[in-house]
Amino acid sequence: MDHLRSRRSRALAVPVGLALTAALGFLPGATATAATDQGVSAAPEAAAQEGPKLSYVVNTATDKGTFGKVKKAVKRSGATVVNAHPRIGVIVAHSTDPDFADTMRTVEGVQSAGATRTAPLRAAATTEVGRPEKVREPGASLRAAAAADGLEPLESLQWDIPAIKADRAAEVNPGSRDVTVAVIDTGVDDTHPDLAPNFSAGQSANCVGGVADTSEGAWRPYTADDYHGTHVAGSIAAARNDIGVAGVAPNVKVSSIKVSEPTTSLFYAEAVVCAFVFAAENGVEVTNNSYYVDPWLYNCEDDPDQRAILDAVGRATKYAERNGAVNVASAGNAASDLAADELTDTSSPNDSKPVPRTINPSTCLDAPTQLPGVVTVAATGVQSLKSYYSNFGLNQIDVAAPGGDRYQVPELPAKDGRILSTMPEGDYAYLQGTSMAGPHVAGVAALVKSGRPDASPQEVQWLLKAQANNPGCPTAPYDPDGDGDVDAECEGTRHINSFYGFGIVDALAAVEK
Repeated sequence: MDHLRSRRSRALAVPVGLALTAALGFLPGATATAATDQGVSAAPEAAAQEGPKLSYVVNTATDKGTFGKVKKAVKRSGATVVNAHPRIGVIVAHSTDPDFADTMRTVEGVQSAGATRTAPLRAAATTEVGRPEKVREPGASLRAAAAADGLEPLESLQWDIPAIKADRAAEVNPGSRDVTVAVIDTGVDDTHPDLAPNFSAGQSANCVGGVADTSEGAWRPYTADDYHGTHVAGSIAAARNDIGVAGVAPNVKVSSIKVSEPTTSLFYAEAVVCAFVFAAENGVEVTNNSYYVDPWLYNCEDDPDQRAILDAVGRATKYAERNGAVNVASAGNAASDLAADELTDTSSPNDSKPVPRTINPSTCLDAPTQLPGVVTVAATGVQSLKSYYSNFGLNQIDVAAPGGDRYQVPELPAKDGRILSTMPEGDYAYLQGTSMAGPHVAGVAALVKSGRPDASPQEVQWLLKAQANNPGCPTAPYDPDGDGDVDAECEGTRHINSFYGFGIVDALAAVEK
């Protein structure tokens, strides 16, 4: 199955609300007020109008006085405060007032505010996910052959592991138990025999809705159809335990922070903010982010709602980074040049009715992958060529890694050009996408951190780039599907270019002194 960066097989995978201006205290039906509390304007005592209940982020300064007064203003407006993150200045609220965001923007101390979705909280559209074809557990003969070669039973089908020398790296240093990679995704089935030995329940949670739930099993997928996070986790840290597949860093710990809505698998900003804050405050060294923040494929700074989403998620990623986490994110699967003058987005908003729009990539960002400080990962196939679906762009891609490509077919015994990894309920399956490339980089980052526990996130990022192997721009026209049309133009040098950034990551270099 083609799994194009997001957990969904549409939109990015295949793939504005108008602000109502109103002066504070003069909303129809509202109680007018001119009261202030030490210079912070007060919001109306109650919501002026009744509309669908939406979720909002209100971003403000982090000093105790301003944050507390803005939080009180949110409550006075009639909204419900769902969560408050004082260390990053983000408040998550629910309101049925269609003017709530506009009202909050007039409150002194508020730096941005906006809705995180276009569909009502209880009426999001459903999405059929569909499961890829499973790979059955290896038989006795395959297990015996693998054991004779010193491999995991299904490792001969994993062309991606030797492609970045992760097999050789495991012989030097398989990773430290003191390093944890958090999979921010659809949940992880920690009962899978390849994941159970390395799973960290104490660093796992369900952040759906914006509040971390750490109760037993809350981090697991809703159903076996929510397989994305489990597949990602296996690429990072499937144990070398003579059972199935091997991860890039088979001895590091992996945790699950679930952020996908039930039935829709949408990743809203309030859940993503919660996830990064949780990772920051629970000792996570690396986060993997194989998704974009719904409902907008690109959040544009000239739209107040989308600007608030960028602001809130950006604060959260920076908070995780300040607390020692390297944030890795997939670049996307629209085969788009992220450095182009303009792009067309036909999939947003994906929680209601998409409206085609032309966007400027310099002011409209794919979050979290294009946020400052986040490692942006492109995908490659077995030939070390950019995958046909992978986004690219000069100075937009940091590094590349195996994500699979059905047009690049490996030699036997691998047979399949996609990525084989773990699935819920003890299964295995092939998927392709930058969703699969990101975890390879997260695993290598974990290996770097294992050997250099005192390295800062910035130092780990620099090492990922310095150790990468860049194949350079293709000498032949880039035509992966062989239809005679050039599908993309590579720009740059042998060392830094639009297809691979600094190059394809190298796990062996990460563990060698």
